[in-house]
Amino acid sequence: MRGGAAYDEIADWYEAEFLPQRAVADDELEIGRTLRLLLGPGDGPCLELGCGTGAYADSIRSLGRTPIGVDLSAGMLRYARRRLPIVRGDATRLPVRDGALPAVVAVMVHTDMPGYPEVLREAARVLAPGGTFVHVGVHPCFCGGFADRADRNAVLIRPGYRDSNWTKESWTDRGIRDKVGATHRPLAELLHMFLDAGLAFERFAEGGAPTPIVFAVRARRSG
Repeated sequence: MRGGAAYDEIADWYEAEFLPQRAVADDELEIGRTLRLLLGPGDGPCLELGCGTGAYADSIRSLGRTPIGVDLSAGMLRYARRRLPIVRGDATRLPVRDGALPAVVAVMVHTDMPGYPEVLREAARVLAPGGTFVHVGVHPCFCGGFADRADRNAVLIRPGYRDSNWTKESWTDRGIRDKVGATHRPLAELLHMFLDAGLAFERFAEGGAPTPIVFAVRARRSG
C-alpha cells in the first residue's frame, strides 16, 4: 500500500499546496463523474483503500454511502480524520471480516501499492457477494515514467510502457511521483489482477482530455 514514511514526509505539503491544485485538476480528470458513474448511489459503508487525507470522502458521501478510510501514513491520516472515520492499516491485510462490505473503492492510489494483486484479493475478500469494487487510477497507457506530458496536446510516449517497474521519474517536479515514486504495470497485467482476485468486470471509464489520464473499472465479487 502507500509508503507510509514517504507520505508522512509530504503530508503537510500535500494538504496545504497539492490538494487545492488537485481539486481543480480532479474536475478536468473527471474523477467525480467517474465515481458517480461507476460507484453510483447506495447506502451502507464504503471502504476507501489508501484514503490519504480523505479528499474523496465527500464524493462518496454524496452518493448516499458512508466513507471509511484506511491508509498506512499516519501523517496523511492526521488530515483525513477531519473528513471521514479512519483506521491506520495495510490494504494487503485489511482488518475487516470476510464478506462484510457492500462497496470498496481505490481512487488514484494503485501506483502507490506494489502489492496491488494482494490488495485486490483483500478487496474481494471483504466484499459481500455481489458487492461493488471501483478502481480509479492513472491510465497505464498514457501515464508513467515513460510518458512526457509537458505538452498535453502531444504526449510523448517513450520505451518503457511494457515494463513493470517502480520509478521516481516524472515529467514534472510539482506533482507526487517525483517525490514518492510510482509502480507501473501495463494495462493487460493490471486487468488480469482483477480476474485473478475473483472480481468480475462490469464497466470501464476513462477521464481527462485530450489524452486520457484516468482509467477506471467497476467490478463485482464473483459468487
